[in-house]
Amino acid sequence: MKPARTLATARRVLRQLAHDPRTIALLLFVPVLLLVLLYYVFDADRRSFDSIGASLLGIFPLVTMFLVTSIATLRERTSGTLERLLSMPLGKGDLIAGYALAFGVLAAVQASVATAVAVWLLDLNFAGPPGMLLLIALLDALLGTALGLFVSAFAASEFQVVQFMPAVIFPQILLCGLFAPRDSMQPVLEYVSNVLPMSYAVDGMNEVLQHTDPTGDFARDAVIVAGSALLVLFVGAATLRRRTP
Repeated sequence: MKPARTLATARRVLRQLAHDPRTIALLLFVPVLLLVLLYYVFDADRRSFDSIGASLLGIFPLVTMFLVTSIATLRERTSGTLERLLSMPLGKGDLIAGYALAFGVLAAVQASVATAVAVWLLDLNFAGPPGMLLLIALLDALLGTALGLFVSAFAASEFQVVQFMPAVIFPQILLCGLFAPRDSMQPVLEYVSNVLPMSYAVDGMNEVLQHTDPTGDFARDAVIVAGSALLVLFVGAATLRRRTP
């Protein structure tokens, strides 16, 4: 990998996204709108909003980054752009790192906007510092980016990308502890939830919700989410194909 090639790839992706206002709107405003909707759903129950809203502050960016990243990468392959790029002196690692950097910038902006709205506009109550909340939201968005890059290697069309949602994202939402404590699930489901990165994203948000100062559990959760994103990016680079058959 060479930094110059990685940065050149990232700049190209960001320039393309700059000409797609609908994608930018999806990335930046959909998570915010969903949080506002949730706020009014629990208008008479602030405690429920604080509890669920903190978790969804991490889940919403993950889901939107997964969709946008996977579809954008698939378009590069089906249009032949990916094949042309890989015919140049550009390694798979440079390409994946460039895409991850470009979408990582968007993920940082998205997580910052969503966290700012939740904290200062919707008055989300939590014990820890806002920076910890932002950190987990950002790591969740980066994880969604990594999963999107990985899944795009196995899809032949945008319709197939959407089909990966029930297989990759929905089970994590059901088992992450959002709807029921993980230790109250059936033993098999609890074991499965223990290996899903979204579970630790929700645990990290709950740590910020309940504790004033960072704890060892929070550090563990953040490291697991970040490590999962890096692992998925590494596997994505290894499985990257030049074009869709």
